[in-house]
Amino acid sequence: MSDDVMPAVKALKALDIEHLLLPILFQIVVIILVARVFATLFRKIGQPGVVGEIFAGMILGPSLLGALAPDVFVAIFKPALGDMPQALADVFLPKIFSVLAQLGLIFLLFLIGLEFDFSHLKTHARSAGLISIAGIALPFVLGIGLAQIVHSQMEPIEGKGIVDKWGFTLFMGVAMSITAIPILGRMMMEMGITRSRVGVIVITAAAIDDAAGWILLATIAAVVSSQFDVLKTLLMVGETVAFGAFMYFVARPLLIRAIRASMKTNDGDISVSALAVVIAVLFASAIATGLIGIFAIFGAFILGAVLSDQHEFREKINAKLRDVVTAFFLPIFFVNTGLRTDITAISGDLWMVAVAVTGAAILGKFGGCSLAARLSGFSARESTIIGVMMNTRALMELIVINVGYELGVIPKSMFAMLVIMALITTIVTTPILMRFMRGTELEPLIRSSGFLSPRELAKVRA
Repeated sequence: MSDDVMPAVKALKALDIEHLLLPILFQIVVIILVARVFATLFRKIGQPGVVGEIFAGMILGPSLLGALAPDVFVAIFKPALGDMPQALADVFLPKIFSVLAQLGLIFLLFLIGLEFDFSHLKTHARSAGLISIAGIALPFVLGIGLAQIVHSQMEPIEGKGIVDKWGFTLFMGVAMSITAIPILGRMMMEMGITRSRVGVIVITAAAIDDAAGWILLATIAAVVSSQFDVLKTLLMVGETVAFGAFMYFVARPLLIRAIRASMKTNDGDISVSALAVVIAVLFASAIATGLIGIFAIFGAFILGAVLSDQHEFREKINAKLRDVVTAFFLPIFFVNTGLRTDITAISGDLWMVAVAVTGAAILGKFGGCSLAARLSGFSARESTIIGVMMNTRALMELIVINVGYELGVIPKSMFAMLVIMALITTIVTTPILMRFMRGTELEPLIRSSGFLSPRELAKVRA
């Protein structure tokens, strides 16, 4: 061990566990409370709670708290850890929260996979497929084109140098193409429109979009991880396909048999032992894709997807995991993203790039999907609704750009731009939907759902 490393090792060994635990606990308390407050506030103004949580992350990050109250920001997020050198503490503590955020994503992607409804793909594949293809192809092309133009303006990544042009380009394409089906689905459930014709088409198109997006993301992650080595890329893609086939044809029948037997023994519930086994299998799946090199979250999603038709299991596992994931892990992920988002990294001409990023994202997804919907026979209002709902990005966008950040192909300035784009495309969904729902099948459903407050309902009636 080199002499340069020894002081850091000694500092870690000498660090008392309480000196590490207390600042972590303090940060978690602040994160959870602030996230909950903003989730509640945004829900009251007709926005999904997740938008408030994303804002909470931005507010607690260097863009706002760090800029307006740097001493408070340092006290909360860059505390001293015993006698450990401050430079080491500033690197060590965020790594712990990054691990917690990744654990949360593993659970979340498992739950998202469980909610994936393949039946939609059979009954509405034609029109939904056209909408989805337009909503992927156009923004992907625009993202690639924009990346080629703005790459030269991107700053080097610390410790990695100049941003790899092709990795940056591919991730920009994916970032423009994604739709946030978990948030979209939750919004639609709150509005009571999931069983409407438009609602079913949107969910189906978003499901196809999501599946294609994850395949694209996994493939591009494999390409970038292999450093564009063709043989390594093909090997990683082949291993991923083999893992997916194993999960569907081998693991799925065994897991279904075990799940049904366990639930039958426990009067339709999931016992603590069964839950422990599910979590172990979940982590094992995450380990498998992590070893392949395409990130652990993909294994979690695949496990959930192969069990998505087990409705009783899905309901029970949701009841046990969702609240913990939503109340604990997701706020940590959002704040971890907020801590990485430094709006001050966007300066001068880069603000024009930020406008171009959001504009291209909206033009590609909203424009492509609404045009495809119009060509599929929907009215102008319905086509606008479909386009704006497919334009919702939120959580899934944050997952994509965090993957790109971890791979070192998304610099800080573009990271901040894409977070802003994710927020804008999500925030505009509800007001535009409320504006164009009049005269469509959605209007009576939304009015009777309780989604609108009396004040908002009065505005809609005016």
